[in-house]
Order: sequence, then structure tokens, then C-alpha cells
Amino acid sequence: MSTEKQTRPKARLPRGFRDRGAAEIAAERAALETIRKVYESYGFEPLETPAFEYTDALGKFLPDVDRPNEGVFSLRDDDEQWLSLRYDLTAPLARYVAENFQNLPKPFRRYQVGQVWRNEKPGPGRFREFTQFDADTVGSNAPSADAELLMMACDALEAAGLKRGEYVVKLNSRKLLDGVLEDAGIDLSRRGSVLRAIDKFDRLGEGGVRALLGEGRKDESGDFTKGAGLNAGQISQVMKLLVDSASALSGAKGMGDLLAINTVLSASDYGADRVVIDTSIVRGLDYYTGPVFEAQLTFPVANEVGEKVVFGSVMGGGRYDDLVARFTGQQVPATGISIGVSRLLSALKGRTPSALAPLVVVLAIDDVARSFDMARELRAAGIRVEAYVGTKKFGDQLKYADKRGAAIAVMEGGDERAKGEVTLKDLALGAELAKNIESRAAWVKDRPAQISVKRSELVSAVCRLLNKRNE
Repeated sequence: MSTEKQTRPKARLPRGFRDRGAAEIAAERAALETIRKVYESYGFEPLETPAFEYTDALGKFLPDVDRPNEGVFSLRDDDEQWLSLRYDLTAPLARYVAENFQNLPKPFRRYQVGQVWRNEKPGPGRFREFTQFDADTVGSNAPSADAELLMMACDALEAAGLKRGEYVVKLNSRKLLDGVLEDAGIDLSRRGSVLRAIDKFDRLGEGGVRALLGEGRKDESGDFTKGAGLNAGQISQVMKLLVDSASALSGAKGMGDLLAINTVLSASDYGADRVVIDTSIVRGLDYYTGPVFEAQLTFPVANEVGEKVVFGSVMGGGRYDDLVARFTGQQVPATGISIGVSRLLSALKGRTPSALAPLVVVLAIDDVARSFDMARELRAAGIRVEAYVGTKKFGDQLKYADKRGAAIAVMEGGDERAKGEVTLKDLALGAELAKNIESRAAWVKDRPAQISVKRSELVSAVCRLLNKRNE
């Protein structure tokens, strides 16, 4: 007999990933449907691209070092090609447009929803796998294309559950930043590091960004992030854009686009209560070439341990006129938005009810076939129902229905069958009444949450109880 100790894997989640239960999935499904309706009302149509792309097709916009898995999750295929999980939905769109350019209408307008993956350090509401919902217009350089996306983003965020005043969409231009970098004599090789440092301004503040523009920063956990290595003068020039934005606006390159976008927004009644120009917004991805936008929450959000935290953005995007040209050599103007659905729902936790329909459980008291027949009948009427398939003990079956959060339990034993009846137990009402009942005897005597109806009236009786519950 072998004396080797059997080793078992530890049941644990990788850091930055999470399991999700029925209520959260249902809430996300409802939010996605809400956003989809808004996007389609603006004339956008769906597109799907695969989770994996060739790493060189995604481009080195997220990472700033040579390792192919820095910032993304990558693997080498059996043909020695590097594949990466997409880190957003925009780079795959650029590949799709380049492949199908001749057959697409110009401009090409699409929306896409899907999971994306970032090999980054997790934070409050920030996961390594999350859901994005994008909309893009490819083939138009008109500022009105950017303005339309901003209006659509506002409509979608409000439809998903945010109230007016609970968010603000901030608008800036990468051209403003490029002008500052050029005036400060900052080498292009450091541009990505500078962008990522500035992008953390809302979360880390002036001190944190100064550290990241310089030698680097150590966070609360002790992890050190290498900085952009700018000198003191260069750091001061960059920080002036963030803390003294008025000086950056006067006659600066890129302001013409922002003012044109603002004109369209104002004419459509999307004013400063929803969209404002803010020169601290740069977005962290390197492929943006012009206007950039970001929606931030204006109310405090509690993290997993109840602490109030700066939540950051729930929507981002911008113009990326050079992304398709990586494949074709021909510049194709493009602009897009991306709503971080996972982040949005994390911020709205407790305010978004489950979208699952109430559940009815048909108990299997002594005739399993009849319980399945009743479940089939209820299901045909559009009711969410399950026939119990576990233990034969009646008490265990009721406990199961309670634990499942069922609205109604349907029971048909020998006594009911002899009378041509079924018993319906309103579990939600029973639980509420049980809180206030003074004695078990009174509960058994009155049984106000349990009724018997004719078997032929099963569907109509269940519908009445469910309607009463909804009221």
C-alpha cells in the first residue's frame, strides 16, 4: 500500500476573478437588455468577435514592456503563434473592419457586448475579467459622431439605473496632452507610462500621480509601480494640465474638436449637468488620437468591507483614427464608447432588483409523474416552475422550496387527489406572517397563506397569487 499522502487542490479563486450567483447574473442580463435597446434605438447593430485574437493583432497598447503577457493573458498555440484574450472590444473591431473594409457601409456602426480580460492588479470594483458593452462608429471624422456616442452613453447609464446627477461624463482631447508632452520635451518612449499615470488622477490624486510621473510609487500593500522617470520640470508641466486646466484650454490644440462636440451636445440638451470638459481625463490606452471621454460616479461607493472608496469610471472611450491603419496602412477615422457593465452593477449593488421571475416549486409528495405533469402545465402558461427531484421527506421538500426563495409551493397528496384539489402555499406571505404570529397553534389554525383549489384551476390560481405578490 502506498504511504504517499494524497494531495488535493485547494478550492480557491484566482485573485481578481469571482463567481456570480443567479441574482447578479439576472441583474446583469436585465442591464444588458436595457443598454441594448438604447444602442439599437440609435441605429447601431450587433457584432460578435472571438475571445482570443493573435497578440500582434491586439497590439501593444495596454502593456508598455516586451513580455507578451504583460497586461494581457496570453498563450502560445501549437503553430508557435502567440494568442491573447482580448483586453477590450475595440482592438478586435479594428481587425474586423480591416478584414471586411470593402464590404462595410461607411460609416460602420456596431455594438458588441462580451467578456474582456486584463492581467492587472485588481481594485475596488475592478476585476481581471469583466463585461463591457461597446458602441463604435467607424469611418466618420465628424465631431457629431463623438457627440452622438456621448448622448447615447448618458441615455444608457440613466436607463440602467443611474439618476441624473449621480454621474458625470468628462470630455477631453489627447491632442491637448500631446501638446503638453511636446512642450515639456518628453520622449515618445515614455508616453505610455505618462498616460497611465495621469489616468489614475481621480483615484490617486496629485501626490500619487507625481510619484508615478517620477521614479515610481509604492501602494498600501507594499507593491511598487515603476514611474515614467520624468524630471521635476517635466512633472510640473504635466501636472499643470491636471490642476490648472484653465491655462491649458486657451487656444490649445484639440480645443476646436471639443467645442464642436459641445455645440452638438448643447443643441440636444445634453448640458453641463451631464457632460463637462475636464483636462485631467486622458484614458489609459495608447491608441486614442483625439477626443476622449469617461463617465464617473458622483456618489460614494462601498467596497467589499463597507469602506467608502473612489470608484472611478463606469464608461470610457474616445477617438482612435489610427487603429485600423495598423492593418491596412490607410487611416480610417473611428470613435467609440464602452460601458463597464460589471463595474456599473457593482456600484449599483442593492439598487438593481433581480430580474428572475418568481419561482413555483411543485412538491413530489407521492406521485412524481403527476408533479411533473403539473409543472409542465404551469410552464406552458409562462410560469417559472420546477418539479422537486430530491428526498421524499415532505419537510425537506418545504425547506428546499424556502431555501430556493420560491414564491409558491404546489402540493398534491392522496387526500387532495381524492377531492380533485391541489394545495398552494404562498411561501413569501407565510414567512412574513410567521414573524408576527404569537403561537404555533394559531398559525396552524388560521393557515392564511395556504389555500386549496380545484385541480382544474391550478394555473389560474397560481397566476392570481403571483399577481397579488407583484402588486
